[in-house]
Amino acid sequence: MNNQNKSHKLRNWLIAIIAIIAVAFLAFWPTDYYIEAPGEAVPVGQFIKSKNKKPNNFYLVTVSVTNRPASILQYLWSYTRPYNDRISSKELLGGQTSAQYNELQNWYMETSQQNAIYYAAKKAGKKHSLKYLGVYVMEVQKGSSFRKKLQIGDTVLGANGHRFHSTEEMMSYLCKQKIGSPVKISVLRGKKKKQFTGKIVKVKGTNKPGIGIQLVEHVEVKTKPKLSINAGEIGGPSAGLMFTLESYEVFTKQNLSHGHRIAGTGTISPNGKVGIIGGVDKKVVAASREGAEVFFAPTDSTEVKKSQTNYAVAKRTAKRIHTKMKIVPVDNFDDALNYLKAHY
Repeated sequence: MNNQNKSHKLRNWLIAIIAIIAVAFLAFWPTDYYIEAPGEAVPVGQFIKSKNKKPNNFYLVTVSVTNRPASILQYLWSYTRPYNDRISSKELLGGQTSAQYNELQNWYMETSQQNAIYYAAKKAGKKHSLKYLGVYVMEVQKGSSFRKKLQIGDTVLGANGHRFHSTEEMMSYLCKQKIGSPVKISVLRGKKKKQFTGKIVKVKGTNKPGIGIQLVEHVEVKTKPKLSINAGEIGGPSAGLMFTLESYEVFTKQNLSHGHRIAGTGTISPNGKVGIIGGVDKKVVAASREGAEVFFAPTDSTEVKKSQTNYAVAKRTAKRIHTKMKIVPVDNFDDALNYLKAHY
């Protein structure tokens, strides 16, 4: 009988140990996927530094992304959470390291802030200047002949002796070159100027002639009165519209929201165009949770069907979660401004 009890105890211990190992395996063994989920709605005014008083009723909205690949348990659990998506490392990072990806998001955020300050000052009739410095190299495509020459963070200044004054001018020039023809580009790396020679290639995604890089504009903005934005660890370009609205309030000393909670998303260009962003469904959920009354969503249909614009997806999401928050379509800054003036 004693031997039988001992055998039962040993078997129970073995089962317990196997169960612990299995749970540990599920909890800690990484998959190749990151989890994207609704993030937070954050008051924009806290990031803006200026002498003028800020009403602080505009909210940028974030998407939460795990800072490392999800464990098997996290991956499986995400299926029980509405609006959680599983994104492969290749899809999210695009062949970059996590550090390079974060650096890319920081450059996008910097450009977003600069464009927001510039356009807000321009719209408010304040003294402003926008100095084009070049384009940041964010990624060098596999088919580019500059792949082992350019580095992330390099600033491309010109090509074949031509100094460019806008990203559009650079892309227009490169598009006119023949695929396979030689090209010499001038680059600023840190404080040193360098030159690299390569060939014009067919750019992935557009199939147009170019040098095969993913880029973001490198500009320097000055305004009077002075205004600066520092969003800390928040990265990406999607807060552009909300930064612009808050900056415009500061420059004009107006109160556009009059106590109403206004959230939204979308990039901003130097001419006030509001651009498409990712994860809008998750941002609608986050904004609704925060109690936002209005959510500005871009109607930009660049490279997507009209049924897949941010506005269309936001409308469907709002209906699905039964929120009272109103989804407002915006194509440019004036659309958002006019809505606020008409309703508040």
